[in-house]
Amino acid sequence: MPFVTKLRLTSGDRGALDRVVDDIKTTAARKGVEFNGPHPAPPAERRVPQSKGLSAYGGRFEDWTYTVYARSIEIVGHDEFARSVASEFPAGIHAEVEIERVRSAGSG
Repeated sequence: MPFVTKLRLTSGDRGALDRVVDDIKTTAARKGVEFNGPHPAPPAERRVPQSKGLSAYGGRFEDWTYTVYARSIEIVGHDEFARSVASEFPAGIHAEVEIERVRSAGSG
């Protein structure tokens, strides 16, 4: 039974994220790997509160706002390729990996 490796990659640096995804896609095409994606998600705006000091009475700075970009890809079969792709990412790229076993039609 083949496995489908689903990768969800996120970063605050859209350029770096797109370069990583393009590298994976190019390598997959060169090796004949079945590859689906990338599927972009809408950018997510995040806000982080910032305190001026450690005490609760020190006041606050304006919230820090940043954008997170996401891409999802699927690698069908080719377990060794999927393992090598999912093992290392540059700093600033966060990866979530999900592996799913796919049953063919008619198998019980």
